[in-house]
Amino acid sequence: MDTSEQVRVRECKRRFRTVEEKRRIVEEALQPGASVARVARTHGLNANQLFSWRRLYQQGRLEPKIGVPPALLAVRVSGAMVTETERSTAAPTRRAPYGVIHVELPKGQLRIAGRVDAEALRVVLEQLLG
Repeated sequence: MDTSEQVRVRECKRRFRTVEEKRRIVEEALQPGASVARVARTHGLNANQLFSWRRLYQQGRLEPKIGVPPALLAVRVSGAMVTETERSTAAPTRRAPYGVIHVELPKGQLRIAGRVDAEALRVVLEQLLG
């Protein structure tokens, strides 16, 4: 007697959709008499994902981004240079280096002085540039 079980594993390929695709699917689900579950199944989505997109759409947060695509930022390094002699005579420390970061953006300016948490800085810049 065979007591082993057979388990089917379904390959799940994650599909990334453009904002335009999401908007089109949401607008289809917003039609009078449309079933969110049926529209989601038609497009291979989970209904919860479609509800989430619909909420973003209704809040005006599912808009296509208009403007210039992200590009490299110009960087200017300013300040005193440390000579090799000063570097070799300085006492080694375990603390993070102290410095100032000044970023000028169309939406405003960002100035960070002191020790900087790299992850926090990344999030702030994404929000300012996004």
